[in-house]
Amino acid sequence: MQLKKIRSEKGLSIAKVSEISGVPIRTLEDIERRGDCRVSTALKLATALNVSMDELCKPGD
Repeated sequence: MQLKKIRSEKGLSIAKVSEISGVPIRTLEDIERRGDCRVSTALKLATALNVSMDELCKPGD
């Protein structure tokens, strides 16, 4: 999951991503720590960050 990388590249805080995606801050922190999430959550994040699901969900480095 590339959430942290994409979020950082776009200069967005976790709070801002939460605001634009509707995903709770705690959930975003968990996703960044664990590296996975539900498909429905990934869809919300990909849409909010204007990236493809492939780009968001590709394995971390």
